[in-house]
This record gives sequence, structure tokens and C-alpha cells, in this order.
Amino acid sequence: MFDGLNSLNQWLQDTIFKPLEDKKMPVMEHLVELQVRLTRAVIITAVVFVGTFFYADMLVKWLRIPLQNMFALGSLSWVPTDLPTVPFVFLAPAEALWQSVKVAGLFALVAVTPYLLLEVWQFVVPGLHAQERRFVAPFVLLSTVAFYAGVGFSFFFVLPFALNFLVSYGVNAGFVPQISIAQYVGFSLWFLLVFGLIFEVPLAITLMAKLGWVDAPFLKRYRKWALLGSFIFAAILTPTPDPFNQCLMALPMYIFYEIGIVSAGFFNKKKPVAEGSAVPAVVTAAAGTGKVPSSGLPNVGEGDYVGVPKGRPR
Repeated sequence: MFDGLNSLNQWLQDTIFKPLEDKKMPVMEHLVELQVRLTRAVIITAVVFVGTFFYADMLVKWLRIPLQNMFALGSLSWVPTDLPTVPFVFLAPAEALWQSVKVAGLFALVAVTPYLLLEVWQFVVPGLHAQERRFVAPFVLLSTVAFYAGVGFSFFFVLPFALNFLVSYGVNAGFVPQISIAQYVGFSLWFLLVFGLIFEVPLAITLMAKLGWVDAPFLKRYRKWALLGSFIFAAILTPTPDPFNQCLMALPMYIFYEIGIVSAGFFNKKKPVAEGSAVPAVVTAAAGTGKVPSSGLPNVGEGDYVGVPKGRPR
């Protein structure tokens, strides 16, 4: 009897009282851990920012390459275009300095992104199940690679094409190109950021399919709305109001939506089997052995086979 009471007391302590006590302390511990990790991330980012700001002028020069050059995929080199030399001007005393700070800050964030994701992963991994850990880790890695791929694709292909078209149009119209450094840096950085996010669309759709929120047939039904939404989002995200840049962003967005449909078909969450579907399986399994449960069925012997009823019982 005493053993039973001790076992009951131990069970209450382990399953009820101990979890209630653990909910108070870990909250403070997690807040302290979050503070430590945020402080560490800010310090690392600040240190990298000092290094990138030291080379800010060189980074701005690299950012100017897509303006008057096209990337040749065959030779893997930049080829000058027919555009005339485009001078950069600044319209405010601190404009040039602020653009160097902006470029250095963005490159610092891009450089420390793997470390920031590592800190986030180490913070959230204790609260994840083993299956969630196996799924989240590859997803975070693939999302990082996809973002870098989008930035690289924009820098080497999309941005030179867009800049060459827009500047050539102005030159052919008889205007003299003089670009503000703030306008150019903002245009270029925004293009790089948006295309980095566009490359995340298939992974986002895959994640929603894995969680069971969407599936491939659902996405196929809303294709036309996805195309319309791509142009609406592109109109909002493009730094200029011209339809050319809108198409440059909308078409890849919709293409990645189609890729997301294919991915959702592979990684869609399996739906639970309905309870009624288990009846034929039981009957079939029983029929294979030659024995059918006869409880509740009148005039049925052990060796008789009973099929599945066709109609509803009255």
C-alpha cells in the first residue's frame, strides 16, 4: 500500500507539479539567454560593420559595376556596354557619407547572416521536437542559400539588364544622364533585397504545404490570382513606377510560385485516414484468414464470409 502511495506521489511530482515549477524558471533563463545572444549578435555585427565601412568606397564601386557593364555568362566576366560615362552626383552635404554607411551596413548584415541564423537556431532548438529539428535545420540552410542565390542572380543578370534599359531609354530620348548616388544606391540595394526574398517563395510554399495549410490542387486553382498578385506586389516593391521593372519582378515571382506547386506536391502533409475507411481493411484482413468476427451479426458462422454492406442500415 505504501509502495502504491509512493508511486502515486512520484507520478504527481514528475507529471504535474514539476512541469508547473519548470514553467517559471525557464522563462527567466530564456530571457537572459536571449539577451546574451542578442548582445553577442550586435557586437559581432558592429565589428563586421567597422570592417565593411573601412572598405565602403570599394563596395560602392562594386555596386556601380552593373550600371555600365553586362555579365557574360560564357566568359564569366563583365563586358562594357555602349552607354556613355554616367557621372554620380550628391545633392546634400551628408548624402555621400550616408550612402557609404548604408552600403557598409547592408554588406555587414549579409556577411553575418550565417552567424545570426546559428544564434537563432541555438536559441530555439531546445523547444523543438526531434522531428522538428530534422526539418527546421535543412529549411534554414536552404533558405539562406536561396537568399544568397537571389541576391547573386539580381546582381549579375537582372540589375545590369534593368539599368541598361532604363539609362539607354533616357539617353535615346536626348537627356544627359546624371544620377544621384542616393537614388542609385537605394535602387540597387532594394533590387538585391527583393530578389533575395523572391527566391524564398518556393521554400515558403513548401513550408506551408508541410504544415498542411495548402496543397498542390489548392495552389493550382488560384494560379490566375497568383499571377495578378505577383504584379500587384511587384508594383508595390519596385523602386520605380515603370512597368518594365514591375515585369522584371513579377514574372520570376510567378515562376517560383509554379515551382512551389511542384514542391508542394512532393512535401504535402499526409492527411489522416478517415475512420470509415478502416472497415473494409478489417473485413478484408479477416476474410483472408477465413474467420470473420460474428459479434453483432445474426446467422453468421465462423466459416462464413461477410461482405461489406452496400447500402446504409435502416
